[in-house]
Amino acid sequence: MAKTCAMGLISALAAASASSSLLSQTNQNVAFADGPFNFPLFSSSSPSPSPSPSPSGSPQSSTGQLPSQPSASPASTTDKEGSGNVKARNDNPRTSSAGFDPEALERGAKALREISSSSNAKKAFELMKKQEETRQAELAERAAEFKAMQAQAETERQRVIYDEQKKLTQHQAQTKSQMARYEDELARKRMQAENEYQRARTQELVKLQEESAIRQEQARRATEEQIQAQRRQTEREKAEIERETIRVKAMAEAEGRAHEAKLAEEVNRRMLVDRANAEREKWVAAINTTFDHIGGGLRAILTDQNKLVVAVGGLTALAAGIYTTREGARVIWGYVDRILGQPSLIRESSRGKYPWSGIFSRAMSSLRNGDKTSSKNGNGFGDVILHLSLQKRIQQLSGATANTKAHQAPFRNMLFYGPPGTGKTMAARELARKSGLDYALMTGGDVAPLGPQAVTKIHQLFDWAKKSKRGLLLFIDEADAFLCERNKTYMSEAQRSALNALLFRTGDQSKDIVLALATNRPGDLDSAVADRIDEVLEFPLPGEDERFKLLKLYLDKYIAQAGSRKPGLLQNLFKKQQQKIEIKGLTDDILREAAAKTEGFSGREIAKLMASVQAAVYGSESCVLDPNLFREVVDYKVAEHQQRRKLAGADGDRA
Repeated sequence: MAKTCAMGLISALAAASASSSLLSQTNQNVAFADGPFNFPLFSSSSPSPSPSPSPSGSPQSSTGQLPSQPSASPASTTDKEGSGNVKARNDNPRTSSAGFDPEALERGAKALREISSSSNAKKAFELMKKQEETRQAELAERAAEFKAMQAQAETERQRVIYDEQKKLTQHQAQTKSQMARYEDELARKRMQAENEYQRARTQELVKLQEESAIRQEQARRATEEQIQAQRRQTEREKAEIERETIRVKAMAEAEGRAHEAKLAEEVNRRMLVDRANAEREKWVAAINTTFDHIGGGLRAILTDQNKLVVAVGGLTALAAGIYTTREGARVIWGYVDRILGQPSLIRESSRGKYPWSGIFSRAMSSLRNGDKTSSKNGNGFGDVILHLSLQKRIQQLSGATANTKAHQAPFRNMLFYGPPGTGKTMAARELARKSGLDYALMTGGDVAPLGPQAVTKIHQLFDWAKKSKRGLLLFIDEADAFLCERNKTYMSEAQRSALNALLFRTGDQSKDIVLALATNRPGDLDSAVADRIDEVLEFPLPGEDERFKLLKLYLDKYIAQAGSRKPGLLQNLFKKQQQKIEIKGLTDDILREAAAKTEGFSGREIAKLMASVQAAVYGSESCVLDPNLFREVVDYKVAEHQQRRKLAGADGDRA
């Protein structure tokens, strides 16, 4: 029985050793519940074996023999290891590199022998059985724990995988968003680059278009200048042709009139010859009778010596007396003329050359023409047609000048400026007449030829002007001829001295002389001369209403009154009867039409126009002025005026 128990115990020990070796081998690959688990997915540390649990009690403890034997075995083993045994033994079968440990069998066999020799073998076997059952239960419990831990590890692994996938998804999403932002940034930079390129290309295209437009504008200007040059050339040629046509026509008309005049002259010449022959015969008879008487007296004187001496002495005394009287009268007259006479610079004056001359003639002319001139056009200014505002201003100045003279106050000097032919001289004459002053006209161009005598003549002029009892309006036409700026290089020393003399005589306000200057260029006057001016009046070109009044005035003067006899018996006896002009169908509407056409004409040009109408009427076969002839002359003069302005503009451009 004991032998059978020993054999079972040996087999159990062998199985336990085998199972322990198998467990140790398995622990190398699989973790059990008796030690920490090792999952390669989560940890890289090697498993650490834990010691096997020792049973709570052993059969040897009751006998007192077994505990000493098992404890002696490790001690002996330690002694063997400490004694320098060469063979090394691994005390931890789980971590051994070999799969079988023979020493354990030896210890088991030794333990079995001890147990078999012991009296408590059955108890030991039961104890070992219980230990084995406990161990199997522990192993099952550890296996269950291992499975639970394995499930937990799987769950953890799934969770980790999910977290990793989630992180991977987030990383991919972040990467995609970064890629999207990068692609968006690239697209934006690409679009910006394309926009910059497009903008640069657009600017280049705009620059090219501007350059093309500039070239086209230059080409257009060049073409337009060529067209204008050709047009001017064509107009010049046309004007030349028109002038040549007019010249040829005028020559033909002149030849016709000359032929008619020649025929009339032949008839008149024959009549005059017959009349002259009769007169000659009568005068020849009278002369023969006179010379017969003279010849008888000469014969009587020559035959008588005393009569001859008396006659020769009387003739000699008569010649000496005539010569002496003539030279003495010339000297006396020069002295009187220098003292009392009119200065040589005066071209026209209402005073007369001497103080006693022209008194009755001025009185009679003023009585005869005073109401007549004022009633011609109803403006009280004679032949002067001005704008209403300018006419009103001149009337105010004339009244102020008259009152100034009455109150012995100083006169105010005036400046008239405007285009030529606008009535400056006529307005000054009428201003003097209306204000009750004498009038004297001089021209600035007469001062330069005097040379060194200019200063003396200027002083004589002002001395003579001061002798006027009524006061004198001294009108200097073309004043800029010698009253220009003194710093001009072409101004001579004599002209500068004459200007200084005039400035000296006009330095103070005068109570005897009204100085009125007229010029076309007021900017050329010297600053000192401009400082002496108190009133400035501009004379513009006449408007349409003024041109209509001027046309009516000169139509009456040159056409309606042409051929009328002036009062005077002797003049009417010796002058040939003039033919009067007949006016047919020339209404105010036609005159207004002519006034509208003659825009830009001055008063002098309108007077020349009516003089041309008079010449055309006299050149016609019948001395009749009809609307067709009037319109023809007006159109011709308008075209001539425009051509003259174009030529003046072309000369100005060339200058």
